[in-house]
Amino acid sequence: MSFEGEFASYEPLRRVLDSAKIKALQNRMRIYNTEEVLRNFKDSLVYKKDLSQSTVQPDLILAFDGSYLTAKAVNGFPGAEFGYVTIASVLIDLKLVRHLQKDDFIDPKKFRETEKASTIESVFPGCNIILDSEKCAKSSLRKALFEELKSNVIFSEGESLLDTYEHLFHIKQERFPERNLPHSPIDGIDEDMTYGYGEYKCPYSGESLYSTDALRLHELMNPGGSNGELFGQIMSTLEKLWLIHILRSFEKKGWLGTLRRVAFVMDGPLAVFSTSSWLTKVIEVELKRINDLQKRINGDDLLIIGLEKSGTFFNHFIDIDTSKNGVIDEFPKQSALLLSDNYIKRNIIFSESSKPYGQDTYFGRKLFYKTKSGQKLVPVVAWFNENQKDTTTANPNQFSRLGDVMNLLDQLVSSRYPNSISPLISAHAEASIPLNLGKRIFEDIAREIREKNGE
Repeated sequence: MSFEGEFASYEPLRRVLDSAKIKALQNRMRIYNTEEVLRNFKDSLVYKKDLSQSTVQPDLILAFDGSYLTAKAVNGFPGAEFGYVTIASVLIDLKLVRHLQKDDFIDPKKFRETEKASTIESVFPGCNIILDSEKCAKSSLRKALFEELKSNVIFSEGESLLDTYEHLFHIKQERFPERNLPHSPIDGIDEDMTYGYGEYKCPYSGESLYSTDALRLHELMNPGGSNGELFGQIMSTLEKLWLIHILRSFEKKGWLGTLRRVAFVMDGPLAVFSTSSWLTKVIEVELKRINDLQKRINGDDLLIIGLEKSGTFFNHFIDIDTSKNGVIDEFPKQSALLLSDNYIKRNIIFSESSKPYGQDTYFGRKLFYKTKSGQKLVPVVAWFNENQKDTTTANPNQFSRLGDVMNLLDQLVSSRYPNSISPLISAHAEASIPLNLGKRIFEDIAREIREKNGE
């Protein structure tokens, strides 16, 4: 590491590239045949014009995005910090947007009225922050996470986010029990974790345990430094719980019929990573159950889409859209490349494992889609049955409502941000600078969804 004001020359870099060990390693590397992929991928494309679309198209988009930041706390301890996490829900009225687009000039105030937003905010202790009579920062975090889920409710009368989580946890306990339990989260206790619901006592220490300890997010805490990874994983976990919480709340209200015109869009993949990745399997079970119920009423699957705006998959999409001569636009507009496990392992994330890519973390399938305007998008479409989940093949019928997904992305694509869509841009802005904190806002959103569906 250099001293302040000291800058390295190019000489060290030249020496690295001339290193015999570097050259020897390069000679052993497998070389990816880009030209072969460019020659072959076009034979596998699916075109929007060849796909059927539902008779009822979604005209309400409910987008989710989260944001987090770390901030220093002044409590006398060095490095003390807390994490501020927000989850934004933005409802966009596509019908009103289309109406306004007929005018040569759109009144910004009227356009803003096409959106309604709601944001929940949470604050979590990090390094060197001790709450109440807790013994350490880790136990403070565990308590704060439990209290946050318990205090958040989508409707004034309904189950809490904690109730939703514990419902999913119950599915895990019944259908996916762990063979090897993790250690107790209480320092000094070497016994296996004791699972339970709500707040309960540890049988070995008498200290408090919480149902949310099963997420094991406390294991990510760095007691002696910054906790960006921890707060990022908390945010991502809350996003997925919030989606299921909303769907379950609509079910309990008897409003499943309203979902025929609503599309759900999430920032990032439909996946849960890290210590709470066990949620993936139980979310899959719950989504299938709710989807089956609403499908009996509405006739179609739910429309749930994640969008990856960067990363390895998006970079590969750019590669195959560019010819060997550097010419962009090899990928035809309004066409999609449906990704199978074999394609992913051969061309994007190399692997010879028999285990399907994303089996333990994803509850949706990826594809590449180039919109009518030429924007490149990497959507992830939720699956609801075993056929859709089977990634050994990649057929149109394995991607739920593929024609509707393409149609929706054509309408929502952003000209300002080439790899994103407008609802997520609005949700990100709301999550970053929340202007609509509170639960009442979402009750207004739910009412609007019902009114626009004639219920």
